[in-house]
Amino acid sequence: MQLQRIIILLVILVVIPSDEPIRAADAQYVPSAQRGYELLTSKAFLPADFDQQVFEDLWKTWPKDLRDLAQKATPEERRRMTFSRYGLIESPDHPGTGTAWGHLPNGQGGWVMNCLSCHGGKVAGKAIAGLPNSHFGLETLTEDVRATKIRQGKKLGHMDLAQLGMPLGSTHGTTNSVMFGVALEALRDADMKVYRNRLPPPMQHHDLDAPPFWNVKRKSRLYYDGLVKKGHRPIIQFVLLPKNDEKVLASWENDFRDILAWIESLEAPKYPWEIDAALADSGQKVFNRQCALCHGTYGANEHYPEKIIALDRLGTDPVRLTSLTAEYRKEFQHSWLANYDTTDPVWLPKGYVAPPLNGIWASGPYLHNGSVPTLWHVLHPDQRPKVWKRTEDGYDREKLGLEIITHDSLPDGVTGADRRYYFDTSRPGKSAAGHRFPDELTEEEKRAILEYLKTL
Repeated sequence: MQLQRIIILLVILVVIPSDEPIRAADAQYVPSAQRGYELLTSKAFLPADFDQQVFEDLWKTWPKDLRDLAQKATPEERRRMTFSRYGLIESPDHPGTGTAWGHLPNGQGGWVMNCLSCHGGKVAGKAIAGLPNSHFGLETLTEDVRATKIRQGKKLGHMDLAQLGMPLGSTHGTTNSVMFGVALEALRDADMKVYRNRLPPPMQHHDLDAPPFWNVKRKSRLYYDGLVKKGHRPIIQFVLLPKNDEKVLASWENDFRDILAWIESLEAPKYPWEIDAALADSGQKVFNRQCALCHGTYGANEHYPEKIIALDRLGTDPVRLTSLTAEYRKEFQHSWLANYDTTDPVWLPKGYVAPPLNGIWASGPYLHNGSVPTLWHVLHPDQRPKVWKRTEDGYDREKLGLEIITHDSLPDGVTGADRRYYFDTSRPGKSAAGHRFPDELTEEEKRAILEYLKTL
């Protein structure tokens, strides 16, 4: 564990000089959602993870059967294979060319990661802004990028080295992002000044499902446990490489005001297939009676209570909650990232925030760790699969969620990177237990609620 912490320290101390001009933030600044999207897809807040030459050679690291297919493929087919292997999404702005939606070009051939790598996904093959990317295989991508760079004789970057010291996501579509933040913040004081001699604290690594962006507008707090009041500064934590010192962060405040404005401008996608209106109307009545107390109401007089549900009542996996200490939470809230808020009492929440359900039909998998593949499985706790693997572009219109192949255990012979295509609920932090409130419903009521959820 100590060695792992030292590796993480060495990785995040990679200093890349910044030529970013210092620009004072304006408290009266009027954010622009359009400008936010333009910044997100054009401005490099981080160094490039790899270049175009590396991307084009990634297939040479694949298992032999895939390598043989890729070698015979056209460049267009090989690009599709590469996107599929790593869960990269074609940008709707320039499909079939250039970088993936979750990366932007840095003008020098480099691919720079942005928020859309985790928050730009697809349903039934259609890209949707703000949707969790349930395909993204960051750990597998990083392993293959590192191997390709070594073969090409290129310098390793911060992600290539970081993955040696900490996991990046043990299942495709999940992320260890909370611990990314802990590691990056460990080098800074409350004012974001960098101190390079600090080790990260002991960390409890775990996977999360990225929440949909379009529900941010309904919230006053961010993250599954309501860690911090909503604002533009908390989302800056993911660009806290040491090269971005406190002056650079201050110069980016208006940029992140714009990015937050774009996030809050997003609307949940509409269900594209048929809906049984009478059944949905019946489901709304059941939902308002059984579910609205925690998840809120929808429609003309919508209301979202933003309630934290105690873990002993909720019963879902506890690792996300226990991974952050009271000391860390307090330091975060008293820092620049949280506007030095010393009045906020949520230092040690006892559970998770019940989220809004707008667009819930599209945002599978479910629960905070992404352990439940469909809404039908959410409503049928005893039927949740132990091990499952999603298809590339399939959508289950009966169960509302990911089209999956289920297993009682990890199939024999599945090893290495191939394990990450399977969600194994027996692994630490990945339990599909809990949220048994639907046990109070009849089968008819559950069917009606499913139909109603299509309308949100």
